[in-house]
Amino acid sequence: MRGNSFGKMFSLTSFGESHGPAMGVVIDGVPANLSFDLNVLQGELDRRAPGKIAGTTARSESDTAEVLSGIFEGKTLGTPIAVIVRNTNQKSADYDKLKNDYRPGHADKTTQLKYGIRDHRGGGRASGRETVSRVIGGYFASLVLPQVKVKAFVSKLGPFAYSALPENLNSSFGPYSFPDTTKNDEIKNYLEDLKSKGESVGGTVRIIVDNCPVGLGEPAFDKLKADFAKALLSIGAVVSFSYGLGEEMANMTGSAVSANASSFGGMEGGISNGERMVMTITFKPTSTVGEKAKEGRHDPCIIPRAIPVVEAMVKIVLADHFLRQNAYAI
Repeated sequence: MRGNSFGKMFSLTSFGESHGPAMGVVIDGVPANLSFDLNVLQGELDRRAPGKIAGTTARSESDTAEVLSGIFEGKTLGTPIAVIVRNTNQKSADYDKLKNDYRPGHADKTTQLKYGIRDHRGGGRASGRETVSRVIGGYFASLVLPQVKVKAFVSKLGPFAYSALPENLNSSFGPYSFPDTTKNDEIKNYLEDLKSKGESVGGTVRIIVDNCPVGLGEPAFDKLKADFAKALLSIGAVVSFSYGLGEEMANMTGSAVSANASSFGGMEGGISNGERMVMTITFKPTSTVGEKAKEGRHDPCIIPRAIPVVEAMVKIVLADHFLRQNAYAI
């Protein structure tokens, strides 16, 4: 099975299955002598970890990071960095009914058709638990570009919608990453109601990037927008990507679109222009519904726990392109 690596100058390879011994990642291309803080890395993993947000999966994992290589005395060595997170709370019996029952929209059937074998427990390699590796990669990517601020937030989740761009990117949007934090209790109750009914819901996430260097992106095939799209669409439940005004441009004239540079979401010709980046992605509802959802430990909405994964993939793309751009310096 190929397709488990991402990036060129800054690259990561993830490994592990949802109900195997551990999830892990090998990250290559991280420059030497960058300061490493295990507590900060653990904080990012805690944001994604199951069992911490009311209304989401009942699986509870500490997701404790174990650094195997590439770090010495609090500094990166410039060598491959390997990190694992052990799986400690598997309940494989919860997935017995999925062994011969394929969930529409999930990788169950296509994995079986492609390889002739699959680990049905928790989705195996296709589980959202694979994203642990991405969050770890995103932390190390942030060491390469510490001045860049990446913030993702829920712009739509079921009946809850937030259309504005938040003014303060340093503020916490609470456990559901919804800027209007007065809605937190309503969102909690909504998700718990969905869970009790065996139902799920999708939504949209907006991403803001500030302080991005000018000139990132490698036309023609490795445009920055193209790599963002690949990175974000590689997240299991993401079904669409746009940037700037996105689909709104289909209903606008050229003069209206060109009246404001912000229409282009911080990228022109696939190259960063130094302005604020704005991107939007859509998440499908979780595939496990009905009695299977009630019996297992599934998220009625994956989005709140996916926010740090989204931010991580954006950071990974930016770090990769920053190092590629610097490779031209003489």
